[in-house]
Parts: sequence; C-alpha cells; structure tokens
Amino acid sequence: MNPVRIPVVEKVLSANDSVAAATRAQLDARGIFSLNLMASPGAGKTSLVERTTAALKATHPVGMVNGDTSEAAFDAERSQRAGALSIHINTGGKCHLEAAMVRDALALLPLEQIRLLLIENVGNLVCPSAWQLGAHCSVLIASIPEGDDKPYKYPKMYSGVDVLVINKIDLLPYVDFRMDYFRRGVETLNPGLVTFPVSCRTGEGLEAWFDWLRSRLA
Repeated sequence: MNPVRIPVVEKVLSANDSVAAATRAQLDARGIFSLNLMASPGAGKTSLVERTTAALKATHPVGMVNGDTSEAAFDAERSQRAGALSIHINTGGKCHLEAAMVRDALALLPLEQIRLLLIENVGNLVCPSAWQLGAHCSVLIASIPEGDDKPYKYPKMYSGVDVLVINKIDLLPYVDFRMDYFRRGVETLNPGLVTFPVSCRTGEGLEAWFDWLRSRLA
C-alpha cells in the first residue's frame, strides 16, 4: 500500500487566507486602510510606526497591532505613546502573525475610531510573507546595518511585498553598504517596487512616505 500524502501546509494556509479575506472585508466596510509591516529585528518597524502615527494621527487616526514572541509589549506601548490605539499579540513563540491572531486583536480595538491600521509583524525575514493577514499592502522595512546582500539571501521576502522602506540611510557614510548592488537585487526580484529611502532618526525621506500614505488613504 502506497503512503497517502496529506498537504497539511496548503490546507493551513488556505484556512488562513479565508480568515484574512474576511478581515479585509471588515476593514473595507469601515474604510480602514491597513499595512502589514515586516522586517528583521532592529530594522526600525516600531520607529516607523511612531513617526507615521505622529505625522498622520490628526487627520487619519491610527490603530496598531503588534506581534511578538513574548508577553513584552514594549513596541505596542511605544506606538501608544505616539498616539496610536494599540494592542499587543503574544504569538507564543511563533515566528509570524497569522490571520486569526489579527482578527482576534481587531475585536478588541475601537475600529470606528481608526482610519489607518499598522500591523507590526514579528521580526523575521523568513516566514511572515507567506501568511496573509487581510492587510491592503505588505511593506518590508530594510535597514542599512543589515547589509546589502539581503535581497539575494531572502528572495521570497523581497519578491512578495508591495512597498520597500530602506531605513537608517543616515548611516550610509559609516557602513559598507552598496546601494546600487542592493537595489539591483531588489529590482531583479520585484521590478518597479515602490521604494522609500528614509531615516526614522533624522526624518530624511519620511515626507515622501507620508505623502504616499495620504494618497492611499484618500
């Protein structure tokens, strides 16, 4: 008797996608624009959330869902201090957020008060992009100290996103980072990818990011 192959991963992802589609419909019905923010640890996800919240909260109230592998809610607390309505998800060690986690978190947020939803995924360049969450756009935040080889080492992540933010460009004079080599790798994987070189520390380049968000929110 030949062994039976059970496509467990496919079934799990299919179930996840169904929940994500329901979440997207819920957000659309409420007029909420949402982003799935992905990056390696330390790239600047929370810093971008803070800057974005501070810039847009007066006209577009911000909600933030933070996913992390522990109970430490430092990032959600930082975004809350910046003015976002925030909630923390402890993934219990899982290296990514899943659609059901986001769905349950949204049930605890006052969605009627939110126009922009920022979902800060677990810091990881391997698996988060495989899991749909119901967000309208997937955003990858790269950073100069990570090195210029990341598109070549993590092609699935770079090929599967809608927007790229290159953070910490203020460190370019001090770090051996070949921007042309990096951008060439990105372009090969994801031609024409919308890209924003920024520094969350100095504010350089952030206005273009804010303008893009305002255009999508409009």
